[in-house]
Amino acid sequence: MSRPAANLINLERVHKSYGVRPLLDGVSLGVGAEDRIGIVGRNGDGKTTLLDLLAGREEPDDGRISRSRDLHLGYLAQHDDLTEDDTVREAVLGGRADHEWAADATTRELVEVLLAGLPLERGIAGLSGGERRRCSLARLLLEDHDLLILDEPTNHLDVEAVAWLADHLRRRTAALVVVTHDRWFLDEVCTTTWEVHDGVVDSYDGGYAAFVLAKAERQRQASASEARRQNLVRKELAWLRRGAPARTAKPKFRIEAATELISDVPPPRDRLELQRFAVQRLGKDVIDLEDADLTRGDRTLLRHATWRLGPGDRVGLVGVNGAGKTSVLRLLAGDIKPDVGRVRRGRTVALAHLSQALDEVDETQRVLDSVQAIRQVTKTADGEITASSLLERFGFTGDRLVTRIGDLSGGERRRLQLLRLLLDEPNVLLLDEPTNDLDIETLNVLEDFLDGWPGTLVVVSHDRYFLERVTDSVWALMGDGQVVMLPRGVDEYLERRSRTVRSAIHSGGAAAGSSGGSSGGSSELNPAEQRELRKTMERLERQIAKIDKQVSALESQMVEAASDHERLAALDAELRAAITVKEQREEEWLEVAERLG
Repeated sequence: MSRPAANLINLERVHKSYGVRPLLDGVSLGVGAEDRIGIVGRNGDGKTTLLDLLAGREEPDDGRISRSRDLHLGYLAQHDDLTEDDTVREAVLGGRADHEWAADATTRELVEVLLAGLPLERGIAGLSGGERRRCSLARLLLEDHDLLILDEPTNHLDVEAVAWLADHLRRRTAALVVVTHDRWFLDEVCTTTWEVHDGVVDSYDGGYAAFVLAKAERQRQASASEARRQNLVRKELAWLRRGAPARTAKPKFRIEAATELISDVPPPRDRLELQRFAVQRLGKDVIDLEDADLTRGDRTLLRHATWRLGPGDRVGLVGVNGAGKTSVLRLLAGDIKPDVGRVRRGRTVALAHLSQALDEVDETQRVLDSVQAIRQVTKTADGEITASSLLERFGFTGDRLVTRIGDLSGGERRRLQLLRLLLDEPNVLLLDEPTNDLDIETLNVLEDFLDGWPGTLVVVSHDRYFLERVTDSVWALMGDGQVVMLPRGVDEYLERRSRTVRSAIHSGGAAAGSSGGSSGGSSELNPAEQRELRKTMERLERQIAKIDKQVSALESQMVEAASDHERLAALDAELRAAITVKEQREEEWLEVAERLG
């Protein structure tokens, strides 16, 4: 009989506090060699602290943490440790030349997805926070580990990259512990869920969906036990009051079946009722984008695009980073104008736009005062709700109500920003990445509120779960200048993107062979395919130019190393490899050019 493998990491009765608040109180748990664990919980409840303890970056106040010998652990923290003087190539690829890393399919795929649009010779010091994050993730995934610990790995990744990362992690053999607010990602990669709350860690089998079902069942059982206890107490009191004659009566108990807990729960939202309510407030005309062109720099985001939004529409908008999603929202909001065409808004439209930037507010103002200054009571489809009650629903309770805005965390400021918009009672709501910095519990509250919100909703989000949860249709910017409806939602978007990318990258031999006897040329291609092929040509031209520089540098080094035979042989091998890669790129360029005609 084989013995089960020992855990990679064990926590035994671990305590950890910050100030007077215990984050972990006597926690015992382990991470096995085949575990894939997702960690959920409210912001501030200790998720990152638990990761730091597992990784050895923090020590417990009490208890014991043991790790297996020779454990190779990789950790993606929320703050990177990249060297400012390095280039992207040096930081991620250890300075390897293109022909070296591109020869490995896994490395090539990883660089193409995570470092897309990021020049390898660019300096780390000049990168944005999102670009630095992608560099850190790429560097980590290029290494071999027994255990990967990831803190918010999906931050700054678009829907396509998140789907790729989930697939990549499923194929890896390393154990995994991940903190993320992306619930779709949790379902895709995790087989166990840990919930951190009130100093304890509860373990559930399965990903996020299984966690929600199991937690509901635990709560149902606890509620049933409490209800039975209170029912017995009430019966005992009644029995005592009725006196002796009633004592012979046999009590009759009725215990409801577990399924009745949710048998009368309505759908998340009654679309017809919400539409009726919205029609009364909005009228028939909301926002019409008509024959619009929009360019930003040298990029054409929209070309003769028409898109109509009606009362009560709940729309998700997806596209790769840089496709123009934020610009389209700004166009709908009236912040910018189309180069050609027009944007018509209905006369009754009251629009609110949640941008990715945090609003500038008086940081000395208190939370409750800042909200009550806008409106004391606001209306929803469920009736009126006071500002303080709305704040409570969004997690501002107790001393957080009188906290200075300047002392709030990023997630709290994001929540407050959204609340202030909702208090203006808009009937058209544009949300640009509303889930940034929000924990899962707050996302649930926001989703619940939007279920009863009766206006027209347009959401741009990389959080696939949120997008599918609050919207009824998904539209996409596919790079052809149009806003396209996707009947099957995000799945269809990913399939289309995959076909487009494959067509652009592998357009060589198959395209030439299939068009041998025909006239070929760009007339057989739709605009999206033509654009993808031109992008492929430009990419290949940049690669060829870079290889030319590399060849020149190698030739110069060979002249200098003429008397060093070993060095000369190494340089010659490197030169031949570079020339081979260049010839391959030139052949690819010719094949793409032939297809374009």
